Amino acid sequence: MIRAGIVGATGYTGSELLRLLLRHPDVELKVVTSRAEAGRAVSDYFPALRGSCQLAFAPADAASLSGCDLVFFATPNGTAMKEAPALLQAGARVIDLAADFRLRDPDLWAAWYGMPHECPDLLAEAVYGLPEINREALRKAHLVANPGCYPTAVSLGFLPLIESGAVDVDFLIADVKSGVSGAGRQAKTGLLMAEVGESFKAYSVAGHRHQPEIHQTLSAAQRAGSPEIRLTFVPHLLPMIRGIEATLYSRLDQNGSSLTADALQRLYEERYRTEPFVDVMPAGSTPETRSVRGTNLCRLAVTVPDGPAGGDGGSMPGRTVVVQAVIDNLVKGAAGQAIQNMNLMFGLAETTGLTDLAWTP
Repeated sequence: MIRAGIVGATGYTGSELLRLLLRHPDVELKVVTSRAEAGRAVSDYFPALRGSCQLAFAPADAASLSGCDLVFFATPNGTAMKEAPALLQAGARVIDLAADFRLRDPDLWAAWYGMPHECPDLLAEAVYGLPEINREALRKAHLVANPGCYPTAVSLGFLPLIESGAVDVDFLIADVKSGVSGAGRQAKTGLLMAEVGESFKAYSVAGHRHQPEIHQTLSAAQRAGSPEIRLTFVPHLLPMIRGIEATLYSRLDQNGSSLTADALQRLYEERYRTEPFVDVMPAGSTPETRSVRGTNLCRLAVTVPDGPAGGDGGSMPGRTVVVQAVIDNLVKGAAGQAIQNMNLMFGLAETTGLTDLAWTP
């Protein structure tokens, strides 16, 4: 059994980790910490866990986490980088669900997150936890940087096109929409139901923290000698609780000029043929967020929208390709992906504890 601990389990990501880990057949949840709720029964704070969790929140200190094989950090940015080094030295493995170890460049991290990095020497050791690109490295990892929710959807959507060298990387557009749980469990006027309901808006249009993470992931997937990626990323807030829908736009370049709509469909199907948590939908499909709610799945569809009716989409450079990706931001975009990474780190079947079907309606 994996003896696991969660640091900061009172937020949405932490509560999702609790829900999934308590049902995982190979995990013994040893400790759940909270500075504000120390001593309080977890099931008192989360009534949905009555009868399933007998733990009380422990103080958020190293002593509480001693004896854990693995520690998840479901904390604000800037916490894990202060506490992870001691845990790693003590022999525990660490998965950080915040952004502390996602960016390789500490100066870039400081510029986007507004604070200096506390342990830049660990950035090279951290494995970026997107299994679809780093599976073998994750099997040997001791420190994992769990990807952000937006980067997961956008990266999985663009990866086959970037890896194949078929698109103009100077023109990549990610138009992405998220439910309000993506903003975390916090008391802000802009997240109140009366403010979010019956409304729809973009935010951080001038620049979002997830942009350099997406850029780093897609750049690493490029063929040698490829030009610099230029990405326009605009996030939006939807009046729903869970889910991300990413509509991604790119243009075929000379290398991809022979790709028809059918060929693009085959490209995606082959790239993700063996991936347990990526579902490439049939041509002509439109994935919905509700089809992945509560699951660790990413569903994708690829389309050439300006092709002749009933045809194969034609083939010529400059033709637009649209990819749609949907995930549950709290599962594949956070807690579920963290458990997928844990399974790989400890030699378990990758799908263990993650086989729930979507919640419908």
